[in-house]
Amino acid sequence: MVRRRRSRRPWYRTRAYRLTRTAVLATALVAGGVRWAGSDEPTGSGAVAVAESPGPAAATAPGRDAGRTDRANARRPGGVPRGARAGRTAPARPVRPPTPLPRSRATAIDIPYFRLAAPAVAVRLDRERRLTVPPVDDPKVVGWYEGGATPGERGTAVVVGHRDTRTGPAVFAALGRLPVGRLIEARRADGRVAVYTVDAVRTYEKARFPNKEVYGDRQRPELRLITCGGVYDRRKGYAGNIVVFAHLTQTRGRARTT
Repeated sequence: MVRRRRSRRPWYRTRAYRLTRTAVLATALVAGGVRWAGSDEPTGSGAVAVAESPGPAAATAPGRDAGRTDRANARRPGGVPRGARAGRTAPARPVRPPTPLPRSRATAIDIPYFRLAAPAVAVRLDRERRLTVPPVDDPKVVGWYEGGATPGERGTAVVVGHRDTRTGPAVFAALGRLPVGRLIEARRADGRVAVYTVDAVRTYEKARFPNKEVYGDRQRPELRLITCGGVYDRRKGYAGNIVVFAHLTQTRGRARTT
């Protein structure tokens, strides 16, 4: 009996071909899936634009469901997204400024940032209508200009103090480093405390000192702290002045304890 010779399998039915085909298809599917997922991510330029400058110019690439979501929201009243309620988030209420206090002389100035507490004495204008300063022999005292507003009163209250003396640093030695947003507490003879928030700290040359900007009357209670600043010369002294601008943000019945 003669054995029948086996015929050779075609190449497309071999095991090696099937394994190779499976591997190729799997690779193609994985690559296609990564490519599709990447198309749903926001564009890089859009993400940066939203963080730096929000507005109409900032745009991101839409995802697969963006068109359907926009059409669904367009059919809702007012275009409110699904799951959100109109008017649910109330606008922030404006902060009401404190009521100005009646007149009462200053007794002390406290700056919690520096842990500074300085008694205040009254100062006036000299014959040349220049603001005088506190006594040099008491460098830890500040001077409140009694011809202006009192702490917490409507208008501009002015307080001056030495930066240094021949014996060393004085009460306002660090005034130029007072950060914006910090508090200044002015105690009054009636026991009330006027709390101011710092708006700006500026240095002016004495020859170009802006009197109107610093001393000018304001419709709200404001405060100015003034000391020497700028370049120092042994014969002429300091060439400028440091001025702290602040406005009233709170009043209290007694000073804060630290």
